[in-house]
Amino acid sequence: MAQGRRPRSGRAGAAAETRAAAPRSFRVRHFRRERPREGAGPAGAGRAAPVPPGAAPVPARARARAAAGPALRGAVPAGRCRGAAPPGRVPPPPPRRCARARLPRGGQRPLLVCAAGLWSEQPPLTPTFPAQGLCVCADFPMKYILVTGGVISGIGKGIIASSIGTILKSCGLRVTAIKIDPYINIDAGTFSPYEHGEVFVLNDGGEVDLDLGNYERFLDINLYKDNNITTGKIYQHVINKERHGDYLGKTVQVVPHITDAVQEWVMNQAKVPVDDDKKEPQICVIELGGTIGDIEGMPFVEAFRQFQFKAKRENFCNIHVSLVPQPNATGEQKTKPTQNSVRALRGLGLSPDLIVCRSAKPIEMAVKEKISMFCHVEPEQVIFIHDVSSTYRVPILLEEQGIIKYFKQRLNLPIDDQPSDLLMKWKKMACRYERLLKVCSIALVGKYTKLSDCYASVFKALEHSALAINYKLDLMYIDSTELERSTEAENSVKYHQAWHKLCKADGILVPGGFGIRGTEGKLQAISWARTKKKPFLGVCLGMQLAVVEFARNCLNWEDANSTEFDPDTKNPVVIDMPEHNPGDMGGTMRLGKRRTVFKTENSVLKKLYGDEMFVEERHRHRYEVNPELTHCFEEKGLKFVGHDTEGNRMEIIELENHPYFVGVQFHPEFSSRPMKPSPPYLGLLLAATGTLNAYLQRGCKLSPSDSYSDLSDDSSPEKEFPYSDTS
Repeated sequence: MAQGRRPRSGRAGAAAETRAAAPRSFRVRHFRRERPREGAGPAGAGRAAPVPPGAAPVPARARARAAAGPALRGAVPAGRCRGAAPPGRVPPPPPRRCARARLPRGGQRPLLVCAAGLWSEQPPLTPTFPAQGLCVCADFPMKYILVTGGVISGIGKGIIASSIGTILKSCGLRVTAIKIDPYINIDAGTFSPYEHGEVFVLNDGGEVDLDLGNYERFLDINLYKDNNITTGKIYQHVINKERHGDYLGKTVQVVPHITDAVQEWVMNQAKVPVDDDKKEPQICVIELGGTIGDIEGMPFVEAFRQFQFKAKRENFCNIHVSLVPQPNATGEQKTKPTQNSVRALRGLGLSPDLIVCRSAKPIEMAVKEKISMFCHVEPEQVIFIHDVSSTYRVPILLEEQGIIKYFKQRLNLPIDDQPSDLLMKWKKMACRYERLLKVCSIALVGKYTKLSDCYASVFKALEHSALAINYKLDLMYIDSTELERSTEAENSVKYHQAWHKLCKADGILVPGGFGIRGTEGKLQAISWARTKKKPFLGVCLGMQLAVVEFARNCLNWEDANSTEFDPDTKNPVVIDMPEHNPGDMGGTMRLGKRRTVFKTENSVLKKLYGDEMFVEERHRHRYEVNPELTHCFEEKGLKFVGHDTEGNRMEIIELENHPYFVGVQFHPEFSSRPMKPSPPYLGLLLAATGTLNAYLQRGCKLSPSDSYSDLSDDSSPEKEFPYSDTS
């Protein structure tokens, strides 16, 4: 201490010592509001607030604006700040300007903080540390989280991105998601399912990558077609602008025009509300498809290299998902692929903030330290995700490794370190999934059975429903062509194995599809379900084929068919819709969310939907049931219980005197959520387990006995999970 200076004591001395010890970047600009004099009344109530010595006086106009309320300048209500007036007294006026506080990590953008009081724009008189009487403002800049992948494709970037979004949403933040696919196709509508898996349909009719289905299921949000960016969309957008003359004769190039278009698209789409409350998101999770180093993905990598500086470091985070293989020959977990992948990413101008390592088995600590050392990150920035029994466990693994705390510090997020009730429900759901004992088998009869991703949403909808009633799903994929008579002559072993699976199944599902291949096998499966009283659900094409089968075997129309398969049939029970068949294949079907109206009260599906007068589900079809022949079917017991708003298009069929024979023209699997299973799929599982009638008699409530209390002390599903009500 300097000679001749009296040592300070008390509060002022403690504050001075704290300021001297604290780093400069951690000091808080803060004014201490003076208390009004006795009897003078609250500041702002007819008279000016006291001005601290040496501070500039506050103009009357500024005082008037402050007194107008917290709506001005996005101010925080004084009642939410510490030190606000107690009940019964007039609170102090809201602040004129927020002070800024810097967190310890250098170069990060400070959170906005404010003190209850009215201050002028002068240097602080008595700064204090730590800041007391401060509160975090609700508004902060959009935070972007980019998820990239290396080594191989299909490594699980979509599940990782969805899980990160789920964790942040459980912390009270509003989250949206964007998927970037580097292929030149405009959308996924014309893909074969064997190319990239199923085509997922959104509310607005967008045909997109199946990863957007993961985002919607995990985050319980509704995305739009512009949340899926493709190379084709970007180039089409830029070329249209060039044809319109927006570039004023300049040479249009990948840099800067394509990269700028990508950044502009991301920033605009990140602001679009995706929750039911229609509020602007706060976090945008972006998944870049493919792997680092792919030539088609280079413009997008360059775009985000530029974007990280535009968004600022405190608002941008890069997560790199890599593979840690374990060869059977040595059993040693190899880190070299991850090292090379991170090196390639850095060479393109992006440095990973988190490295998520995928592996078949849990990774050893020595491997984590090695990746940390050679990839130039802290050990806490290396996250391990090994193969687990269900994807519901992935958010739990991320949370257990401290990802919430990391995001809070790295992105300056005003959240708690502890998980919320939503994440606790995910933990209970994951535990329930792993404890299931009773099994329900469903036969899925389709023609894309070699790749499970071809029916990803169907599988998830069945899984959600099975989990709700405490059954483990045993989904048996049956190639419909193997049920046909021609297969018996060519390969009798396959033929009998396929029929053996079908006969032992508790329920039968025929999903949507296109083309004539395998339709005869599907008709055989539908006939088996109808005659043997097996629970059956037909979706889209499955419903149309159920109508064809009924016409052939119950109405004795032997040549009944769909005009898709036989344009010259004499009994066209399924016809095309001319307005949705103009010749082009892409985006010309009846797509998106549309309303279906129930026309009868005596409908099983109506009860499963909670006795609603109508439902809104997503469609994707170009053919429909011939409305001129519906009366012939209803006379024989096949009822059309739902139609569109005009009453022309048949949407739902139900067969009388059958445990559960239902067909729907829409795709209810696209709206299924882990905590809100789809009613048609739930009805199939209930019928397959023999509990549908009891469920309907209880008013569509799950029985308290339908729980896993034999393995735990948890209460009934109605008390544990909101989806037990099945609204």
